[in-house]
Amino acid sequence: MDIRIFKNEAEIGQAVGKLFCDFVNEKPDCVLGLATGATPVPTYNFIADQYAAGKVSFKDVSTFNLDEYCDLPKEHKNSYYSFMFENLFSKLDINADNVNFLDGNTTDPEAESARYAEAIAAKGGIDIQLLGIGRNGHIAFNEPADEFTGESFKIALTQSTIDANSIYFDDIPMPRYAMTMGIGSIMKARKIVLIATGASKAEAVKGMIKGEVTPQLPASILQQHQDAVIFLDEAAASLL
Repeated sequence: MDIRIFKNEAEIGQAVGKLFCDFVNEKPDCVLGLATGATPVPTYNFIADQYAAGKVSFKDVSTFNLDEYCDLPKEHKNSYYSFMFENLFSKLDINADNVNFLDGNTTDPEAESARYAEAIAAKGGIDIQLLGIGRNGHIAFNEPADEFTGESFKIALTQSTIDANSIYFDDIPMPRYAMTMGIGSIMKARKIVLIATGASKAEAVKGMIKGEVTPQLPASILQQHQDAVIFLDEAAASLL
């Protein structure tokens, strides 16, 4: 693991955003794995600013998102599809046909998992996968478990996840399931970039970097990746 510590999330957003923009300029038809939530927003803001300044183009880039809620219209304001278009895609020249999501409304999760894996493979695999980390060490919706997951799958959301995200669902009930990339899929990315900010993530970060590799702390598997770069602010790195 390559551990990089910054003062705050703004500095991380600039550093990670620059990493992505530099890579896109180097490989204009690259394949990016993207994440949702508050953590990557500073990165997405930096990327959008760079595009607006004419310093990068995403017209030939392909993207694959980590996860999506089940039983939620993709146009709903709280879908991850909507999140990505609001926070990034609508601000870039990316081709909508090159933007890929798992179908949370599928009636056949196994077939959807196979479709997603085939779509990623058809693009040559993911060049850089962006991740965040949960307080319990989860990545994407891969929660602590008895074994590491493989390809994409449908998962029942934990009560802690439902409690944390229910505040955003003021018009309909919070979804109870999601489709997510599994650990096996994530680990196939040629490079992984994980961002963790805030003191609430410090315990998970310590376990990820210094603890044993265990599915009880899913992010610990990144110790075995050949090119994982971890971006931390001082608070998230406080227990290292």
